[in-house]
Amino acid sequence: MSTQVLTRPPELQTSRRPHSRERDSGRSIARLSRLGQVVLGLIWLIDGILQFQPYMFGKTFVTGVILPNATGQPGIIAAPITWIANLIEPHMTAFNAFAATLQVLIGLGLLYRRTVKPALLVSFVWAIGIWFSGEGLGLIFTGTASPLTGAPGAALLYVIAGLICWPRERGAAAAGLIGERGARFAWAAIWLGSAALWLLPANDSSNGVHDAIAAVPTGAGWLTQLLSSAATATAGRGTEIAIVMAIVSATIGVGVLRNRHAKPLLVTAIVISLVYWVFGQALGGVFTGQATDVNAAPLMILIASLLLALQPAAALASARTRAASRSGAREVLAR
Repeated sequence: MSTQVLTRPPELQTSRRPHSRERDSGRSIARLSRLGQVVLGLIWLIDGILQFQPYMFGKTFVTGVILPNATGQPGIIAAPITWIANLIEPHMTAFNAFAATLQVLIGLGLLYRRTVKPALLVSFVWAIGIWFSGEGLGLIFTGTASPLTGAPGAALLYVIAGLICWPRERGAAAAGLIGERGARFAWAAIWLGSAALWLLPANDSSNGVHDAIAAVPTGAGWLTQLLSSAATATAGRGTEIAIVMAIVSATIGVGVLRNRHAKPLLVTAIVISLVYWVFGQALGGVFTGQATDVNAAPLMILIASLLLALQPAAALASARTRAASRSGAREVLAR
């Protein structure tokens, strides 16, 4: 007696695989988003704790942190920053208590799954306000902004990281509010902007890098000694360093945008960000007692790590696009 082997038609066999891969991709992205939310929440918590430092409750915070952001800015930016500084100065204690508490609550909200969305919404509004008044839009309109010391500003990176980490419906194969492609566009804008900033006269002069490193407050003897050695080593070499970093930054931006050699470029960006954090940002100045946040590098590392983890999803999307193109071509030929 002969036996019949029942098999699925070829079209059914192949149609299940993309759906299965898409579901797996959706689960991976959900886990990735959650991890990003937790890390971002911890960073917000650290910022809130730093904001509770005694220095922040005095009027010197206004004169030493906020008002200097108006220097060298166009009038349309300088005037509102000065107005905000004058508005909060008489109420500095109450304002700082509110700011520190809010940042702690944002951090806690990101750690608790059910409050992630409202916490992110509040963080977007707060971060944009801080980017304007507390960071002077990263000083990019003053001609003195440097990627080494934190440009385009940590607050802007909080928003980008939050957009990438935004929770989606379970199983959704898209990352955050801007998707994997939007995240790459944001990344490219940051690094291409950094390339342009490196070529500013303040950064590409022979002693530009030396002066930037030497001016960073550290608050710790060992860190001061380390930065002093770095400043000495870069003296007179600022132009060469700036040109090299401009080329490297542009390569990182364009390569990740086009998804060409994205993994090694993202790893390179993480290494560069660590170097920036130590030598240009003195670990965010957390040892000085006057740091308001951890500076830009940890956020840049977080965004790069998220993009690295999104690479399998990007590869799947690219494969689906190619498959759709081939299918469309076959249909045209069949006609």
